[in-house]
Amino acid sequence: MEVLPEMESEEDATLTDDEEKKGFRELESSLNNNIRLTPDLPHIMKPRTPVDLSRYPSSYKQNSSQETLMLAMAENFRQQFVLLYPDRKALLLSPVNECGVQKFVSTTLRSSLLPYPELYDWEGCASFVSDYLSLELLDPPFELPKQLSSPTRVLQTQRGTCFEFSMVLCSLLLGAGFNAYCVSGYATKEMCLLDQSRQECPLLKPPKQDNTEEPKKTVNKYSVKPPRDLYSTFEKHQEEKQQAKVKADAVKKQQEEERLRKEQERPPHDPLLGLRIHSWVLVLSGSREIPENFFIDPLTGKGYSTTNENFVGIESIWNHQNYWVNKQDCSFGCGSMTFDLGDLSKWEYMLCGLTSQSISMISEQKSPREPEDEEEEEIDELKAFEMPTSWVTKIDIPPPDMEMRYPGGSKILQYRKAKLEKFAPYLLKDGLVTKLTTYKDLECTQPNTIKEWFKHRSDHLEERELHTDSNVTTEHFRPGRSDALKYHRYVTLVPETERQMDFYGHTCTDGLARRIEKQSEMTETFEDRTDFLYYRHIVYGKQIKVIRAGEALNQRPIKSVEERFHRDPSKPASKDVAERNFKMSDGKIQVTYHLEDDRIIPAWMNFIKPKAAANSQKGQDFSPEMVSGFQVDPFAKPYNDLQLYKILLELMRDEENVELQIRNSEKEVKSILSSREKEDSNTDLLISIYNTTRNETARRHMEEKERKAKEKQKRQKEKELDLLAPFQARLEQTESLTLKDALQLKRDCLTEFKQQLANKANLIQGRFEKETEELQKKQLWYQKNQLTMSTEDEEDYFKYCSEAMFRIHVLKLRLSRKRERLRDIWHWKRH
Repeated sequence: MEVLPEMESEEDATLTDDEEKKGFRELESSLNNNIRLTPDLPHIMKPRTPVDLSRYPSSYKQNSSQETLMLAMAENFRQQFVLLYPDRKALLLSPVNECGVQKFVSTTLRSSLLPYPELYDWEGCASFVSDYLSLELLDPPFELPKQLSSPTRVLQTQRGTCFEFSMVLCSLLLGAGFNAYCVSGYATKEMCLLDQSRQECPLLKPPKQDNTEEPKKTVNKYSVKPPRDLYSTFEKHQEEKQQAKVKADAVKKQQEEERLRKEQERPPHDPLLGLRIHSWVLVLSGSREIPENFFIDPLTGKGYSTTNENFVGIESIWNHQNYWVNKQDCSFGCGSMTFDLGDLSKWEYMLCGLTSQSISMISEQKSPREPEDEEEEEIDELKAFEMPTSWVTKIDIPPPDMEMRYPGGSKILQYRKAKLEKFAPYLLKDGLVTKLTTYKDLECTQPNTIKEWFKHRSDHLEERELHTDSNVTTEHFRPGRSDALKYHRYVTLVPETERQMDFYGHTCTDGLARRIEKQSEMTETFEDRTDFLYYRHIVYGKQIKVIRAGEALNQRPIKSVEERFHRDPSKPASKDVAERNFKMSDGKIQVTYHLEDDRIIPAWMNFIKPKAAANSQKGQDFSPEMVSGFQVDPFAKPYNDLQLYKILLELMRDEENVELQIRNSEKEVKSILSSREKEDSNTDLLISIYNTTRNETARRHMEEKERKAKEKQKRQKEKELDLLAPFQARLEQTESLTLKDALQLKRDCLTEFKQQLANKANLIQGRFEKETEELQKKQLWYQKNQLTMSTEDEEDYFKYCSEAMFRIHVLKLRLSRKRERLRDIWHWKRH
């Protein structure tokens, strides 16, 4: 590839092949012989922040021959650009890096694919870059930066300008297979300053609805025709027109309100509009199934259309292969721009050769009748110079830094009437990772709702939302709790107050799915029960004191219980209970059966419970007058008194069981509220057993395993070590020993061993005397201060004396053992 000999004007967009070849040859000879860097663009510049140059590789501190030639080409390209376009701003071609060395911008890109699944698509890459880095504003905002640090340095410091944001993001996108380019251009003030205070928070936007149409049902021509619709078509059209008019008026009113709101919140006029320099990333369609071109703002991680009004203009773009200058008019923004980089009337490239854009350009200029050999010769002739490889080392992000995600582990973003706080996992003790606070006013002084997201909590809490006006809190839990709690809405954790609890019904033994509790009511909903119960409604009376097991308990009396059942196919409808109502305060039981297929009225029965014996009064006997009912089938045999009595006894037993279940539900509610209170006050986080940096148990297990392995190796080495080797070295013959040498070896070993025992005995004797002396001093001190000492001092003194006596006793035993061994050795040597 070579630099074009002259920057083309807008009127002269193309050159003939002969002129282009001639220009290439002339420029190559001039670059090799005469061109030098101009003094107004120094090769070395003082870095933005002091760095330790010894920690950087040589590619950061010096240029290769190819890089030097590339810088010369860039300087020649800059001179031609200034000559042809004196009114345009300078191009960002060769800023200095963190070591103060001038580098071409395309060589600063390092295509990298990191081993993290979230960085395999553009949304994950953009979100990571916007979260991981903090912004340094351009100063002044209308001038290009003089320093452009490497992506490795930016990721290490987690700080950078918008250009450094773009370089990091573009490097990750290129590694992931996207056709990405860094863009140098102009944007609005809000985008350059990362001001999102007039934008809606992404978490508040409603999710996109799936507008896929349902498949049309095939109509069988032999099916029974539906009954004729007798509804007036005219009235239906009139009603639809009325609804459409009301809807249109509502939409118009909403649009007008939105317009007035935008006018009121519109920021003041920016005097630097169109002059503020900004950098972002351009992704072209084609690769990775990208359907159309779009922009990515690296500061926010959001994708935008190429016609978005926030992007005011473009000066140049580049990737790791080439550099292009925009020749299109951006007076009215980027909406009318085209991004066909092979179109010489719209874009001017620095290097030509075997890039994707140049190959397509050459193939378009060739006629289809020309032979393929000439096309290959043309490409080989143009392949004179290629972009030097990147001087940046491999981009690597350690897993701890990837998990920390944000600078310092947290980040705060301000939106319109909302504040979003993000935290790294395990940073906060309660497991909070995201907190969204919405406000009623633009100044964000009156909170409206507080929404929190959690991770790794042992109580499985995932989401919590607090409405400040009503003080209502809603909590969402993931599966895994022992009480199977899924959702909890409450005002306070005090029992017998208004709340709603949803459960994972398939994990509850009783199939409980929802429990709604009020001051005097409680409603329970069930799923997949064997007795087909799906609904229970309890009405309470005023609270009374109940003495149970010698304790006074406040308990709400049950006034009535209503239960509903699904149809049981194994029973006839006239005997399958659909609804039963226990009116405990009135002593009545009402039972309604399921409706039969050919009936319009279900069967029902009402019972009055006989009064039980109280004090000296005799209990009431059962009589047929206590039962009333309706039997649908007039030909069915009515129940006799015995059958009715048995039905009543069974219902009374069911009533007792229902009351017991209700009291158990009340205890369960109290237990859940008590556990939630403890979990909120003392939150524990779940840590994987594979996370040895945080899991203390796993870490101790690994350390114990390593310690045992080291001890085993040590014992193995001790076994291999020959203790007689130092003594054998003193002898002249070490291979074969005579009796005299063996006896001498024995005497030397015993002497050495005796000396070691004597040294140990002397050391123990010294420690024994020292401990005895310190104990005597402590006893003298106690005798002098005995009358003025406090109880704590006396306890400390007796504790010290007990420990000292124990140490003295141990030392005395060790000393006696050493002396006995010395006597034994002396006896062995003597014999």
